[in-house]
Amino acid sequence: MTGIEYSNVIDMIAHDPATGEVMLAMTESRPWSGSDGQLFQLQEKLNAYLAFALDGEMAEAYPHFAGKRLRIELRCTAPPDPRTAQLIAAAQRQIVFQDIRLVVVSKSAPEQGCGPSCACG
Repeated sequence: MTGIEYSNVIDMIAHDPATGEVMLAMTESRPWSGSDGQLFQLQEKLNAYLAFALDGEMAEAYPHFAGKRLRIELRCTAPPDPRTAQLIAAAQRQIVFQDIRLVVVSKSAPEQGCGPSCACG
C-alpha cells in the first residue's frame, strides 16, 4: 500500500547516483483537491518521512545511506492545486535548514517541479 494516505509506509527509497542523494519518494495518484483531509495526509506523510530520515531510522535500516544528502520527491499525476502548493512551499522553506530538498514530480509536467507558475518551485 503506497500513497500519501498511508503515512506509516515509505513508498520508495533509492540512491540517485547522478546526484549522490538518497531519494525518498511518496506518491499521490488521486487528483489534488486542496481539501483539509488531503492536506493533512500530505503533512502526516511528510512528517513520517522526515522522522524516518532525521531520527536515525533510515541510517539504521540502510547504513550505506548514512551521511548522504536527502531528497524527498512527491510524485503525482498532476501539479498540486494552489492550496497544496502553499503547503509544499512552506515545507520546503523549513526543511532546507536540515539540508533536505523537497521536489514535486508531476507526470503532466516534464521537469522536476510543477513549473514556474507553481508556488512549490
